[in-house]
Amino acid sequence: MATPVIMVHGGAWTIPDNLVQPSRDGTKTAARAGYKVLESGGSALDAVQAAVMSLEDDPTFDAGKGSVLNKNGEVEMDAVIMDGQTLKSGGVACVQNIKNPICLAREVMQSTDHCLLVGPGANQFAEEVGIKKVPMETLVSDEAIRELECYKQYGNTVEDLFRQRGSQHDTVGAVAMDCHGNIAYGTSTGGITCKKPGRVGDSPIMGAGGYADNEAGAVSCTGHGESIFKVVLAYQIITLMKQGMQPQEASDKALAEMSKRVHGYGGVIVLSNDGQPVTSFTTERMAWAWAKDGALHHGVDPGEDIFENIVEEAK
Repeated sequence: MATPVIMVHGGAWTIPDNLVQPSRDGTKTAARAGYKVLESGGSALDAVQAAVMSLEDDPTFDAGKGSVLNKNGEVEMDAVIMDGQTLKSGGVACVQNIKNPICLAREVMQSTDHCLLVGPGANQFAEEVGIKKVPMETLVSDEAIRELECYKQYGNTVEDLFRQRGSQHDTVGAVAMDCHGNIAYGTSTGGITCKKPGRVGDSPIMGAGGYADNEAGAVSCTGHGESIFKVVLAYQIITLMKQGMQPQEASDKALAEMSKRVHGYGGVIVLSNDGQPVTSFTTERMAWAWAKDGALHHGVDPGEDIFENIVEEAK
């Protein structure tokens, strides 16, 4: 029997001071939600889904309820979930009016022979499997509106988005191992503010924005999607781990290579198949939390690792 572990992240970016505590609280809540599933004997897939749903329901994060807006002022969301035992996955991209895209991604994995559905077809599939639409305005936060107006007025660059200006670009994700040693990952995002309608980043793409393989471990990425896409960041890390590199070294090396080759910034949470949790990021901050053996660890700033007892924290 393996020791269950859940890790979550709320995005790697320049988190402004006023969002540090909400980001910390949100990732802690999501880690507890996933850990509760694992403690009751649930699967890694179920734990990942529960954790990501918690993050999608929190408007602090760029996913689900807090998704940023595209150039037309609309929400377009991407999500993916993957089983490390079978390598089956399900993803959706550019979906609208869906409260929890991670649930739709899980349906794609379980109810179709496909790996990815996009746009109107994905929304049509949601109706077929009984996932109800929600009004668009319920997914639009005041912060998303403010950010879109700021973008239109001043414009920005990749460096502005992820290292300097306080903008809301914080894909969420989770990785988990259950008591049977099976591994899973899931990611969800609203994308980048003022993106062209139809733009899809790395998040719903296996190997780029994440990967899960019982033979190595699981990765969920966050940061500038086009940069992560170009270097296939998640599978880089998995490959290095399969070659015998420790997960921390593999994560640091892959992120450094992305910065060198395409000048991209981001972060990752990584869980090895022996249950070792690792975080790494090249942005100013990344909100993360992980739970194992009844202990909850969390952080936002570089080098930060705060320990709490899960039972005490829940009271």
